[in-house]
Amino acid sequence: MSLQNEIDEKSKEIQSDGYPMSFGELISLYKDQELDIHPEFQRFFRWSLLQKTKLIESILLGIPLPPIFVSQRDDGVWDVIDGLQRLSTIFEFVGVLKNENGEKYPPSRLMKTNYLPSLEKKVWESDDPENSFTSTQRLEFKREKIGIQIVKRESDPSIKYELFQRINSLGTRLSDQELRNCLLIMMNKEFYYWLDDIGKYEPFLNCLVLSEKLTNEQYNLELALRFIIFKNVDIRDMKGFVFLSEFLTEKMNEFVKSSTFDKEREKEIFKNTFDLLNETLSEDSFKRYNFDKNRFEGKFLLSSFEAISIGIGSNIDRWIEKKYDEKLIGDIYERAKSLWSNTTYTTNIGSGSSFNTRIPVIVPLGKEIFKP
Repeated sequence: MSLQNEIDEKSKEIQSDGYPMSFGELISLYKDQELDIHPEFQRFFRWSLLQKTKLIESILLGIPLPPIFVSQRDDGVWDVIDGLQRLSTIFEFVGVLKNENGEKYPPSRLMKTNYLPSLEKKVWESDDPENSFTSTQRLEFKREKIGIQIVKRESDPSIKYELFQRINSLGTRLSDQELRNCLLIMMNKEFYYWLDDIGKYEPFLNCLVLSEKLTNEQYNLELALRFIIFKNVDIRDMKGFVFLSEFLTEKMNEFVKSSTFDKEREKEIFKNTFDLLNETLSEDSFKRYNFDKNRFEGKFLLSSFEAISIGIGSNIDRWIEKKYDEKLIGDIYERAKSLWSNTTYTTNIGSGSSFNTRIPVIVPLGKEIFKP
């Protein structure tokens, strides 16, 4: 098939429209629940007060803003694909923004800017005229317009997820897992809450010992997802993927759509695995072994996580049959330690190794080493 034929065929799958809308109209759509900004996303998008103030300032000054992208659902409601933080900022400022429990956020109070220093402490509406927008300013604000690009419901259902992923992966606003979390919420909230639940399991977090930055970026959920994926898929499926993030997202989507993926069984395996690791290696689970000092030390290592957790998880039914005693602790300890004297492992990790050479080697190796 020629390039032009591919373009012609794929372009038929996307039906779109676009026109300007006032902020007053968008506020009304949101209040009438005809515009879904996914309140669960608020935990992933983190704008500062300065960023929020500058957006309000831009609207007041008539500075053009990038368009909002929405996707029309079968029920007619618009799902926001790009523009969530801009809309959330506006809805919060005028006092209508709700969290995922339906509770309203307190209306935001602005700060001064170089162009409009009098914005300091201003709110949308107040009995104190010194710190409130005037009725004229509120009317003019609501009449300002922004472009709306609409992906119609006749489009291929996967288009909105692809569009969301492309737009939001071009910047640095979200980590890869925060982006996946947003996609999950749009596709299947139940699956997201399931992943979020296991990703916050205390014995699991005890074994990881992640920095606050990585935790804030939802890296613990990415590690939980890696565990589920690498334990269940044929590692050879990675062939052809240039980026690991694309592979993880693709497999996650497959699990979401699968009618045979057993979340309860996977949750049981996950918890049994990290219960065992927490009771044996605990915070040493995924660290480098120092033979000179005869101990595990340093920071969390992804290669150790991929080998040890998936190795144990793939054999967990046999491990939990064993009696928990000093012998079992010693057995797990020695197997984890043996990785660092295994040349197959040590030559396939480190900054010089890529995911598609590292993972196909160390995951099967871990499954073999941790076979009881």
